[in-house]
Amino acid sequence: MREHSLQRAFFLGLLLLVTLAFLGLIGPFFKPIFWAVVLATLFYPTFEWWERRLGGHAIGASVSTIITIVLIVIVPLFLVGLIVATEASAVYQRLATGEMNLPMTAQDVREMLPAVAEFLERFGVSLQDLQARVSNTALSISQFLATNLVAFGQNALRGTALFFLTLYLLFFFLRDGAQLLTRIIGVLPIGDARERRLFRKFAEVSRATIKGTIVIGLVQGLLGGFIFWILGIEAAALWGVVMAVLSFLPAVGAALVWVPAAALLMVTGRVLEGVLLLVFGTVIISLADNVLRPLLVGRDTQMPDYIVLTTTLGGLTFFGLSGVVLGPIIGALFLTVWEMFGQEYAPIASDAEA
Repeated sequence: MREHSLQRAFFLGLLLLVTLAFLGLIGPFFKPIFWAVVLATLFYPTFEWWERRLGGHAIGASVSTIITIVLIVIVPLFLVGLIVATEASAVYQRLATGEMNLPMTAQDVREMLPAVAEFLERFGVSLQDLQARVSNTALSISQFLATNLVAFGQNALRGTALFFLTLYLLFFFLRDGAQLLTRIIGVLPIGDARERRLFRKFAEVSRATIKGTIVIGLVQGLLGGFIFWILGIEAAALWGVVMAVLSFLPAVGAALVWVPAAALLMVTGRVLEGVLLLVFGTVIISLADNVLRPLLVGRDTQMPDYIVLTTTLGGLTFFGLSGVVLGPIIGALFLTVWEMFGQEYAPIASDAEA
């Protein structure tokens, strides 16, 4: 009996050691693995559709699904990235050569808002210095965006390798996904019912988050870029993409762009355009977020808005862009695990106290 216990302890220790070593080996490739799993989960209905169309040919269905993903997701994102990089480069060149200036100078502020100028100077803040800092900041931001194109070229080899690794893993996750899931459920020692519930929650939150992120970002980016173009604001496409990216953040999102833009328009004398942008942003752009996000994200994930916001921000902090999806997934799994704990162990605790 003692020998059996020793063997069991040694085996569990070996299992833990080998598992940690394996996780350490695949750690640098965590993001490709994660996105392959998420894309396989999101597009598994597409895989099943192709499989039926191809008479049950799983390999052909996997290849067809990957081609579909590349055409409807990867190619459009790549083209948008090129447009943004090109426009950011143009803005940087114009700022650097002096062809493009800030819409408001220190003298404009002094003439239009003398009380503000006096208030700032009372605390030792020079309007000229403030203008120079704002101008340098704008130049630095545009330079950062413009040089991303160069950085992309320098990291093209690594990025291409990770991209094809994601597609390679995606092929096997689509083809063998059902079998892999069954084997994982059979091996994990927390109970098949619990495991299936956790995997189901992972799938629900992945679909809802990506679906909501893509749709909301696309709608808000298009609406924001359109109104900026109508009002004659420079680099409308660039700002549209910035609003689309910021729409990842619930509650605030695109307003971080169009609210300051509206205020700047009104302060610089374009009151009608500023009011129009403010009304359009409040009624149309924000409405898209307030209506679509609960329908696409909150309803499917069954998480409060503040949980979605905090987990999204935390995910962005720890995992970068992948955290937009990974953060809410961790939050949903956290809530699900504690809900299962309450359902299974709270009655036992109550009975023991009684």
